[in-house]
Amino acid sequence: MPEVAEKLSLPMWLEQHAAPHAPASREEMLARGWDAVDVVFVTGDAYIDHPSFAMAILHRVLERAGYRVAILSQPDWRTCEPWRQFGRPRLFFAVSAGNMDSMINHYTANKKVRNDDAYSPGGRIGLRPDRATLPYCHRAREAFPGVPVIAGGVEASLRRLAHYDYWSDTVRKSILLDCKADLVVFGMGEANIVEIARRLAAGASTRDLRDLRGVAYALGASETPPESDWSRLAQGQQQAESGSAQPFQLEKLPNFEAVAADKAAFVEATRIIHHNTNPFNAKALVQYHGNQAVICNPPGLPLSQLEMDRIFGLPYNRRPHPSYTEPIPAHEMIQDSITIMRGCFGGCTFCSITAHQGRIIQSRSEESVLQEMRKLAKDPEFRGVVSDVGGPTANMYQMRCTRPEVEAKCRRLSCVHPGICKLLGTDHGPLVQLLRKARSEPGIRKILVASGIRMDLAQLDPNYMREMATHHVGGTLKVAPEAVDPRVLDLMKKPRNVNFEGFAKAFKTASIEAGKPKQYLVPYYIASHPGSDLQAMIELAVFLKRNGYRPDQVQDFIPAPFDIATCMYHTGIDPMTGQEVHVVKALKDRKKQRALLQFFKPENWFEVRAALLEAGRADLIGKGCDALIPGEPPREALAARRDRAQKAVSDDHYHAVGKKGPGTKEPLGKSFQGSNKPKSKGYRPNRATAGRRPKPGRPGPKTNAPDGGKS
Repeated sequence: MPEVAEKLSLPMWLEQHAAPHAPASREEMLARGWDAVDVVFVTGDAYIDHPSFAMAILHRVLERAGYRVAILSQPDWRTCEPWRQFGRPRLFFAVSAGNMDSMINHYTANKKVRNDDAYSPGGRIGLRPDRATLPYCHRAREAFPGVPVIAGGVEASLRRLAHYDYWSDTVRKSILLDCKADLVVFGMGEANIVEIARRLAAGASTRDLRDLRGVAYALGASETPPESDWSRLAQGQQQAESGSAQPFQLEKLPNFEAVAADKAAFVEATRIIHHNTNPFNAKALVQYHGNQAVICNPPGLPLSQLEMDRIFGLPYNRRPHPSYTEPIPAHEMIQDSITIMRGCFGGCTFCSITAHQGRIIQSRSEESVLQEMRKLAKDPEFRGVVSDVGGPTANMYQMRCTRPEVEAKCRRLSCVHPGICKLLGTDHGPLVQLLRKARSEPGIRKILVASGIRMDLAQLDPNYMREMATHHVGGTLKVAPEAVDPRVLDLMKKPRNVNFEGFAKAFKTASIEAGKPKQYLVPYYIASHPGSDLQAMIELAVFLKRNGYRPDQVQDFIPAPFDIATCMYHTGIDPMTGQEVHVVKALKDRKKQRALLQFFKPENWFEVRAALLEAGRADLIGKGCDALIPGEPPREALAARRDRAQKAVSDDHYHAVGKKGPGTKEPLGKSFQGSNKPKSKGYRPNRATAGRRPKPGRPGPKTNAPDGGKS
């Protein structure tokens, strides 16, 4: 017990700035003198008390409101015993798969298991299950029947309604019906989790919570009217027991059976869902799943600056839980970063940030950010460099619609595509002023902007460009042009490539003027996005060669649930225009597109050549100025092909494993290799003779058996 108490104490420099971690074990709970907790927060991530992690923010806001919270981090989901270690929670279980969707966390775009997990100690894989929200909720139910289970996080948010699941290539029903949670809190949950705790502590039931914004819930079969009479839901029939009527206007989506069987219905559902994401005018959505209805209330309202300041001003100690003995990659990346805003009005169709955080920018005050800088500077482990100051996009700080009455009615999905809205405030002045003041704080040597910037906005303010090039670029600046083909860029809701070219020139000029001519851009591109065919990727490869870009990292398109681009991938239709979209699904075709992005790598020679010949672009093979690959394969390409062939032969993935072949200690899949090959015992190894029995009228096999082989 004394050891636990010692672990809960903080270094002296932190005592005035931060509070201890929440209890992560029963021993730590008892060391605090608690006999029980109000909320058990279950998460698929390692426990890090940093405001970049949801479990830290939600724990701190509950703690500030006076509730006792325990953190159950990466529990063994094969048994419910970890869920019982804190005893029966007085209020509820809060369940999240983690900062990432568990399937994207586990698998690559080609559905292969990833080699590491950035949110786990040591980067180890296997510490959370696939579709983690489901078993976590099930174990909570099993551990303490009757305790409310509230699911949240990215995974649950993006699956709150019927959705396309890339990994099973099926349309799955709402996660509510699979995980059996009482509610799904979607989006950012700070306001809702405290309100839920307050109401449950006051004696309310989970049915009484159905009037909250930002929640989705499933009605039982007995309280669901027939689909033909779904309008009864608007009259509060489903909440007759609590006596409260449905406070939001309802809109009906095509039912689950329809969207699962008919791609046109899936397209229609996607269109309706995304036109109801503005919290100021969104309706509640109703989707039937058989004899049950799932209701998704409008998104939560954006937080005020004061609310943002309170959340980020809570006493985070910015450390992993002291029980960890291995570094956690995600923490090492963000430990010295500072979030200044959330939300994104870009509306990129392949990105889930807008769907989760909202398109309305919510910013912290200048003083709130500077206070966090001062706290960070006092950390003896801090080396004076702030690794990032930003958010989803670093230069959207304090940018919002200049006409609130228009913002309340607007259904536009992007404020910057196809062009920047004339009502959008794009002044970089507040951000420039914040960065200048932050640079002058004692103990701060350098402030970097690593989260990427919006190029079309940055070019509107040459002063911001100069500030960035002079003070806030550590040699490289990440930007995301994503593609060059106009059709693909329109499907992505990204600006035309001429915008990137203009930005590149402006950045180079600003860097030279700052005396830093060796600063350069790191552009990010996506392969196999809907609309992208071989011609589009070849055009991109030629552009990269002409401009000297050699992207070391490229992204294969992953159809995440809820995204507009995912609807395009599944249906081949743009849900916003109804037009057909070219989609690449076959693995061999996806490999070609990825190889074209990295045509300069010798090991990609064969894939690039196959792509160029298929597209009729043999002119790009050889010695021409635009040629992407030489006419003959380099030695590295031959070696890579040989290694892949050898791996295909020897890898257990391609052969049966797990059982031993007869008469050998080697697995069946390896019994054919080299000298380990066992001697065959014939057709029937347990008989006196290994051969077949002779048929009548035919001579039997020769044998030395005394009975002539009749036994």
